[in-house]
Amino acid sequence: MVRVMSFLEQTPRLYTRSAIESVNPGQMGVYGILKRGAWIYVGSGDIRTRMLAHFHGDNPDINRETPRYWVSEITTRYIEREKELIVEHTPVCNSEKLVTVRWDQVEGTG
Repeated sequence: MVRVMSFLEQTPRLYTRSAIESVNPGQMGVYGILKRGAWIYVGSGDIRTRMLAHFHGDNPDINRETPRYWVSEITTRYIEREKELIVEHTPVCNSEKLVTVRWDQVEGTG
């Protein structure tokens, strides 16, 4: 069985526009949005662009969960890492992706 690794160890950043805008444009990887004691969402792609879209409400469920912090990881394997992190952390706003990822693993196509 393959061991899933969590986000690289880091200090979570505040979920603020200025903190998100401090990320260089074009940095590809994975990110996680959280509040104390709970993962809200895990995503991938251009970290700055995706995080700003979430901050401005592209997925209202994320902001309804009152996020406080976020973390990120630069990687070229961001699609695979996103799936791994969703399975590990079971974020509340990734329920649809979580079901897909689990079926992919069961079917052996993930």
